[in-house]
Amino acid sequence: GNTPSFRPHSGRSFQLGFPGAEEFHEPYTGGNTADGQGHFKTEEEWLTKLQPDIIIAFFGFNESFQGPSGLKNFQAELDAFLKHTVNQKYNGDSVPELVLVSPTAFQDLTATRDLPDGRAENDNLAAYTSVMEAVATANNVRFIDAFNASLQWFAAIDEPLTIDGALLNEAGYRKLAELLSSRIFDAAPSRTDARREKVHERVMDKNWLWTNDFKIPNGVHVFGRRYKPYGPDNYPFEVEKIREMTAIRDQAIWAAARGDTIDIEALDAQTSELPEVETNYPRPDSITFLHGDEALETIEVPEGYKIEQWATEQEFPDLANPMQLTFDNQGRLWVATMASYPHWRPGDPRPNDKLLILEDTNGDGKADTQTVFAEGLHLPIGFEITAEGVFVSQNTNLVLLQDTTGDSKADTREIIFSGFDDHDTHHAISAFESDPSGAIILSEGTFHRTHVETAYGPVRGTNGGFFRFNPQRRHLERHAQIGIPNPWGTAFDDWGQAFVLHTSGPQMQWMTPGSIRPQYGSASPGSRNLIEEDHRVRPTSGLEFLSSRHFPDEVQGDIILNNVIGFLGAKQHQMKEDGTGYTTRFRQDLMNSSDSNFRPVDMEIAPDGSLYVVDWHNPLIGHMQHNARDPNRDHSHGRIYRITYPSRPLLDPPPIHDADIERLLDNLKLHESRARERSRRELRGRDADRVLTALTDWVANLDENHPDHEHHLLEALWVTWGLNQIDQALLQRVLESADHRARAAAARVLRYSGHQVSDQVDLLKQAATDSHGRVQLEAIVAASWLDSADGIAVLEAAGTAFADDSWITPVYETVLARLDEQAIGEEATTVVVPSHLDDDDLASELYVSGEEIYSRDCATCHQPDGRGLPMAGFPPLDGTRWVTQHDQRLIRITLKGLQGPMEVKGEHYAGQVSMPGFDDVLNDDEIAAVLTYIRNAFGNEAPPIYPEKVDQVREATRDHTGFYSPEELLEMYPHQ
Repeated sequence: GNTPSFRPHSGRSFQLGFPGAEEFHEPYTGGNTADGQGHFKTEEEWLTKLQPDIIIAFFGFNESFQGPSGLKNFQAELDAFLKHTVNQKYNGDSVPELVLVSPTAFQDLTATRDLPDGRAENDNLAAYTSVMEAVATANNVRFIDAFNASLQWFAAIDEPLTIDGALLNEAGYRKLAELLSSRIFDAAPSRTDARREKVHERVMDKNWLWTNDFKIPNGVHVFGRRYKPYGPDNYPFEVEKIREMTAIRDQAIWAAARGDTIDIEALDAQTSELPEVETNYPRPDSITFLHGDEALETIEVPEGYKIEQWATEQEFPDLANPMQLTFDNQGRLWVATMASYPHWRPGDPRPNDKLLILEDTNGDGKADTQTVFAEGLHLPIGFEITAEGVFVSQNTNLVLLQDTTGDSKADTREIIFSGFDDHDTHHAISAFESDPSGAIILSEGTFHRTHVETAYGPVRGTNGGFFRFNPQRRHLERHAQIGIPNPWGTAFDDWGQAFVLHTSGPQMQWMTPGSIRPQYGSASPGSRNLIEEDHRVRPTSGLEFLSSRHFPDEVQGDIILNNVIGFLGAKQHQMKEDGTGYTTRFRQDLMNSSDSNFRPVDMEIAPDGSLYVVDWHNPLIGHMQHNARDPNRDHSHGRIYRITYPSRPLLDPPPIHDADIERLLDNLKLHESRARERSRRELRGRDADRVLTALTDWVANLDENHPDHEHHLLEALWVTWGLNQIDQALLQRVLESADHRARAAAARVLRYSGHQVSDQVDLLKQAATDSHGRVQLEAIVAASWLDSADGIAVLEAAGTAFADDSWITPVYETVLARLDEQAIGEEATTVVVPSHLDDDDLASELYVSGEEIYSRDCATCHQPDGRGLPMAGFPPLDGTRWVTQHDQRLIRITLKGLQGPMEVKGEHYAGQVSMPGFDDVLNDDEIAAVLTYIRNAFGNEAPPIYPEKVDQVREATRDHTGFYSPEELLEMYPHQ
């Protein structure tokens, strides 16, 4: 996603390419570079470190999507970059030889795929290539025209050289490699040589290590905002070791080129030894792992429900750190395991995370068979089964795994997209979930700067949000960019509306308001929190609608969310409509465990109607509280639980995998949403013409008096959407449905079908005047994705009838401003200093700066209002003696952290949740500021804390290691 001027990175504040680049980046960013945080080197600093003699620069592709209007800026941008670069001496002796390479052309694959035909793209690419050649000539820089060369390749060969028209496949890269080697190094055409395979093997070995250095996963701990307090214990040493190992691979390459070998393993053994990491986990000798009935006895479920262990690491040792599960069309359970979490450590064996298929073949309610679908993975924190294969998250890549032989094992791996950020591995694209069309929603957490090149142009994302990937069209969009820290749960209701978890915070939101076209570096408006205050918990992980006739009638349509710290279990809420939007009402705790290792992270309704739950099962999961390399992070345990309601029969799983098309269509009438989803997935893999023919008959024979008739029509529309062949007559019919939920869903389909529906804008105008706010909102959201004139026309049709609708108004205002190309930033808030601090200028300054620190580092757990989340084990700060008394006690807590049972405002807290120490994270001024703030916010009133006092306590506690316990502090500083 880089350009000469704009080269973003989450681990540094400087987001530009070279000095002076600030004049040129505006077309790509809207003027907002969304700076990162950390001490990762700039690219200029990397070049100085690497001391290159030749620099090969690939530009022009991302820039070309600015069209003819962007040529002038690109010409000036490229010229400035070349002039700067050829005046540097990165190797210390001479200016580098600079080679400028144009983009390759766009290949027309429309005969077999619904992709752009490339005519408009090639017009732009030709113009940008021409500018590149002219600027290179003017600056006496070598230029390689890959655009016209690739046009010749495409004309000379019938097979695809790209995966989507724009991005080269393996055969295309072979062509490009030969072009580059011959033009840059005057190399003769490649020849068969006995040494060639070994050289390639060594190059790939070095490349793997280099990638894990330059793009190291979890860079947030290595050089980013979470480097302190624990990063210095690990990463200077790990980086040193990986570079020593990389240098050995470089020796191995040259040896292989000579026909020699070197003992890589012996040389690796001589590289730097990594220091042992000490744990700060209190009482590590007390960690115990319960099994079987002992583990089950710790989990409470409501009366009438039953929970069982379906699979554990004892029977299946590969079931280590399971993170996500889903069922395939054959009814088999798939699980992603991540024993390498949080990321690979240099010197260890290569990561070997897996995708497992588990089955209960004898029907006794427990898994008895395991198949390893894929291994050798690294952090597969999201995966989804589709008609095309299995898409899986792999650090910065989205990878497609395919089983072409039918043995339930992946035999091909293809990188579909690169450029997803994994600066924080638990924030990387994850928790995949399909929408009703079969497109995949990819969740992404905060801190990240993702920039992915696609056939439709670069897709950029900042901080928290979601991507949507359509496998058939290879279309990626930044689907929603909202103020969400770490989404780890998306669920669709019966009408295709998506709901998402914040995870780090206690919010569950409706996704639609936030799914307007994003503006780089800015959060779009989200929805209100749908969870009632008394039952908010964090951090949540895993979201599922209860849609199964195996469970009681009254709970159908409830939404269930897991929680993994403090409250260890699942909260079940009734979902209710609230005008345009939604609200919830707490029903029950579906699970509640007293085992501190229990970490339920995902769940799904099974084909037989029961509910399966993944237990990550780890005693230590905090990211700020403990070292990423803490030896108590478990890498071998994991469980799958199954919840049933024994007084009601399990369901007979509907036939899907081997079913005929007519049966699959009838499955769309089933009550269970997961059964309908799997049936649509199966239909997507069948012959489209046969499906559409059968679908026409199916729709014609539907019972119009059936209470679910409108939903049956919507399911039929979703089938055509999933086949990427919208039935426009059916679309019009559902847009005029008597049920507003169906009309809203049809408006969503309309949003994505503009390339097939010629009157899309007129139909959206119709939806914008609908009598129900949810349909209006869908039209307004869709308008944000149109060109300016069409989008504003839809907004004008909507008028202002919704002006008093708090669900719609902020979305409408943001869309209107963005279509008018007005930047809307987040509203600045004024911090009001309490009157009792007015006479103390320093205290007032500390209070104001303390509010910002609190919002950044403390509000997630203790909440913006200081009332905490008692249900989840996070105590309040308002009106408590722990805050307002004994400034030295409070400073000690803040410096060193706190863990252990305690009483706050008359409530007992078990102390499973540790508060991290900020000794190495915040300086004296910052700690004084945030403590002055919490002592005088939320209705508190206590003397301010000044930096000098923090310095005194810091010095007095310099030799203290580990967390304080409440008992220890109360002995030193009793409550008054």
